Amino acid sequence: MAGPMGRMMAGGGPDQRSLDFKGSFKRLVGQFRPERLTIGLLLLCVIVSVGLSVAGPKILGTATDLVFAGLVGREMEPGQTKEQVLDGMRGRGDGEVADMLGGTDFTPGEGIDFTAVGHVLLIALGVFLAAGLLMAVATRLVNRSVNNTMFRMREDVQTKLSRLPLSYFDKSRRGEVLSRATNDIDNIGQTLQQSMGQLINSVLTVIGVLAMMFWVSWILALVALVTVPLSFVVATRVGKRSQPHFVQQWRTTGQLNAHIEEMYTGHTLVKVFGRQQESAKQFAEQNEALYEAGFKAQFNSGIMQPLMMFVSNINYVLVAVVGGLRVASGSLSIGDVQAFIQYSRQFSMPLTQIASMANLVQSGVASAERVFELLDAPEQSADPVAGGRPQELRGRVALEEVSFRYDPDKPLIEDLSLKVEPGQTVAIVGPTGAGKTTLVNLLMRFYEVSGGRITLDGADIAGMSRDDLRSAIGMVLQDTWLFGGTIAENIAYGASREVTRGEVEEAARAAHADRFIRTLPDGYDTVIDDEGTGVSAGEKQLVTIARAFLSDPVILVLDEATSSVDTRTEVLIQKAMSKLAHGRTSFVIAHRLSTIRDADTILVMENGSIVEQGAHTDLLSADGAYARLYKAQFAEAVAEVD
Repeated sequence: MAGPMGRMMAGGGPDQRSLDFKGSFKRLVGQFRPERLTIGLLLLCVIVSVGLSVAGPKILGTATDLVFAGLVGREMEPGQTKEQVLDGMRGRGDGEVADMLGGTDFTPGEGIDFTAVGHVLLIALGVFLAAGLLMAVATRLVNRSVNNTMFRMREDVQTKLSRLPLSYFDKSRRGEVLSRATNDIDNIGQTLQQSMGQLINSVLTVIGVLAMMFWVSWILALVALVTVPLSFVVATRVGKRSQPHFVQQWRTTGQLNAHIEEMYTGHTLVKVFGRQQESAKQFAEQNEALYEAGFKAQFNSGIMQPLMMFVSNINYVLVAVVGGLRVASGSLSIGDVQAFIQYSRQFSMPLTQIASMANLVQSGVASAERVFELLDAPEQSADPVAGGRPQELRGRVALEEVSFRYDPDKPLIEDLSLKVEPGQTVAIVGPTGAGKTTLVNLLMRFYEVSGGRITLDGADIAGMSRDDLRSAIGMVLQDTWLFGGTIAENIAYGASREVTRGEVEEAARAAHADRFIRTLPDGYDTVIDDEGTGVSAGEKQLVTIARAFLSDPVILVLDEATSSVDTRTEVLIQKAMSKLAHGRTSFVIAHRLSTIRDADTILVMENGSIVEQGAHTDLLSADGAYARLYKAQFAEAVAEVD
């Protein structure tokens, strides 16, 4: 499945839309502003460490000159000066050797001064040791600043998710959002951990080494710089070629995670409808797309280091040849040439390191752009500074010429007006897509009205904070949601204050959940996961209804809340709902019309408008839309019995 056929299905190359690399990189760097003090200390450590490391080759070059001078001096007759020895060589026709030894500070008749060499080597050892210790301190500072920055970025993402409107999640796949909040942030952190300190060190090393190279020999320094433009061209061309593949790699990772998350949460349906092969085929296609993007990204960025090593070797050869000629002419000592060759390697190595880290940086910036896209997503409108909460919440709800549309060009609800008195139970019925759930979402301010207004006890809900509004509303959805924890903790989740075990059990009894809970292994302390493993769909619904009971709301919203329970339990819940609804305003969305006969008012919605409203018997007598729905369900029930 992951063979040639799979790769053919993956099709085409990556998305060629260019990434705003510079903008995203600058913004990522801007995330480190709170770490200015740590970054400043980091730079100080790196600067001193690089300075000591750069001084090392020059110190070792001095030791080489001492050794070479001793080797040369012990082969000569004592009692002569250096100038006399060189003049004698020239007189014997050894002018080239004399020129070469002219740059060596030897004393005829004296051998190697091991004491001086030892002192120089001890100094070099101390310098390299200090440089290493400072680099270790710098690495720790890098880890601290990166971890603090990732901590803040995760907080920003979490805060952003809480401010995003429901429409964002309606349009986004959960696995894709999760991938941005987890995989992409982890990738940014790993990238910064591995590259940040090294990049700073490499850049400063290039600057320090270049300065030392010009100090030792400006001619050799210019020779070494000949290959820099070639290195820049290689890095730029390879970087531009690989960046789109990194963008596609992380985009495909998000898509693959979304597919896996959907298939895992819906694995029962996948098996029931025999879609395992189709699911596996989709996985193979997306896995192959990820393979292609990842392979191309890593291959294109991976060839940078070999190319840079090739350029570095060209630089090494040029320096060795020209340096040898300078030694032969007496313009440089052997120690200086040795130091310069080391500097040449030190100069090329950071450039190679920077190039080899290009794939990490490109991958990290690609992930950063995905996170920034999430952080830049339009947020829900801000709550008013001073919330317009009513002095007393009684549950009077009024919709005044409310209009709403998901798509600006497609109206859904137009000029809808409705008044609900405290304590009334309002049932909302109608065909799928009529706008029933949308009406409740507008009441909860999950969506904002396009026109008109909704008031609660005379106060416009748009002027209330969302927390104040939603704390007055208890909601039970058709889709149950439980989190990993005990049954008692899941029920207590609905309370805005600390509640006792007795209050939790009382709410469970009101929802007729107490009986089944006590049959569980640990009763109310039974631990369940977020999928509610171990309890049935109907039992999960009872737990969520108990949660709503405990919240003690002014307004109760039931969106097909009894759809997952059996007929007997449904009857019990209806009685409990009637008791709970006493003195509270209730909105009940129902498809089974038999469950809402006792509602004070039944609203019949079609195409976003209320076409009928009234009591059950009155609507049946009117023989309109409600009567047609009721008869259709009755006929369907008879057909099922037959």
